[in-house]
Amino acid sequence: MAPPSGEDVLAKPQLLGADQEISILKLSEPIYAAVTQLQDTHQRTSDISTSSLDATTPSSLEADLTHYRELFAKLRFSYVEQVSKEKFIRAIVGDPPLIVNPQENVDLEKENLEAKATLKALKTEVGGMVSQLENKARELSRKYERVKIETVKLEELPSKIKDLENAAAELRKIQATGSNSNPELNLPLAKTLDLVESKKRQRAELDRQLEQLQSQVPRKKKELDRLQAELQPLEAKRQNITAAAKEARRRKEAALGGIEDDLEERGRFLRASETSLRHILKIEG
Repeated sequence: MAPPSGEDVLAKPQLLGADQEISILKLSEPIYAAVTQLQDTHQRTSDISTSSLDATTPSSLEADLTHYRELFAKLRFSYVEQVSKEKFIRAIVGDPPLIVNPQENVDLEKENLEAKATLKALKTEVGGMVSQLENKARELSRKYERVKIETVKLEELPSKIKDLENAAAELRKIQATGSNSNPELNLPLAKTLDLVESKKRQRAELDRQLEQLQSQVPRKKKELDRLQAELQPLEAKRQNITAAAKEARRRKEAALGGIEDDLEERGRFLRASETSLRHILKIEG
């Protein structure tokens, strides 16, 4: 038997999702039908609106449940009160009137206690069942959300698989033609694994050197700050000296007014005169 293809696997959750419409508990449908029937005959007197029944959510269902619990508790109290009044009136106006002796009251109280104990046990059992159902419903909701996410991922798999198959075919084509300029890509598996391990060791060594250099950064930064602090006074002094030299040169040029009779020109003149006299008088130095 051939293994199922990707399209067959993907079609199964789509078919299940199309056949079954998963929504929040459809308990609102009979309630909504009953409310609609009551609205047709009597005016609605409760403070809950039917808009919450149109779009059921967990919070709206919880609010409806709380409202109906309170409403049913009030109705039960009213029913018990009316029935008690009716029985009392019938007992009084009956012919002959109903007379209850104390023993009958004691027996009735015992029956009521037994009935209350049974009712309490049933309520406890029902409460446990409701709690289990709520936990199960939350668990199923989480599973359903997870299934939807996984279904979306599953729908994306065929295109990714196709891209990988195309890439693999291209690599096989390159390997078969031998047109790849990088010889490392044509290595067998064993040598490729050795090369990977070597690259990993080189990377670990580079990471270690980088960590050492990073540890030296604070010290080098402090040293740079110290050198900059020492360099600032020297730079300021150099600028002051340069400015003073420029100012002195400017004043000198302004004082001379362009006449070449400064000390340097005088020195050259005197040296030339001395050389001429020595040559004329034939005086050896």
